[in-house]
Amino acid sequence: MSSEALDICPFSSPSLRPPLTPSFLPSSTLHCIYRDPEPFDWYQRYSGVRDLINQYIKREDAILMSGCGNSRLTEDMFDDGYTSVTNIDISRVCIEQMTERYKEKPTLQWQQMNVCSLDFPDETFDVIVDKGTMDSVLCGEGSTANCAKMASEASRVLKPNGILLIVSYGVPDNRMNYLEKEDIYSWNVSVHTVPKPTVSAAAVPSAEDANGVHYIYICQKGGAAEEG
Repeated sequence: MSSEALDICPFSSPSLRPPLTPSFLPSSTLHCIYRDPEPFDWYQRYSGVRDLINQYIKREDAILMSGCGNSRLTEDMFDDGYTSVTNIDISRVCIEQMTERYKEKPTLQWQQMNVCSLDFPDETFDVIVDKGTMDSVLCGEGSTANCAKMASEASRVLKPNGILLIVSYGVPDNRMNYLEKEDIYSWNVSVHTVPKPTVSAAAVPSAEDANGVHYIYICQKGGAAEEG
């Protein structure tokens, strides 16, 4: 397996693959997986990305959680003051489960939807949060075309100066090829890194060490994102 292939889809290597990768599977298989009610977070818990979320997202922003799965991220953000969150996932079972779980929080919305074909009007959201969803798309069939559709749809539903925040395994040399498309969507992109949860904080992994960090891409529509 070449390093280039792993940059595109890190789960191509069995040694890097989580126990389950539901976002990469057919919706019929996802329904079976999500019948397990236990929440699970891919990549990072909220505590690992909170500082960057606080830096780029305002409490009053209208947020779209893209490919929400049964993660606790929305709940943790809600408890931290981010109360206007619309959550989408391709799995009907997942959305039904999450709707029931959070029925006492009416400002959290849950809809079954494909990230490559969003049923929202133009300029609906201030922020889109993607934790592993673009990586999932890039591991599927028609990955390049579907990634372009996903990014184009994200740009369409973001308000001017809106933010697409992506948590990814993919290194910048690869992911920037998908994010910097001035003829399709005009984003200013900055890149941050956070240690993977399994990496000791004392180790302080290098930003270039893809085995020790996750990459956070801040894509700002029609504005300048800060470097960090």
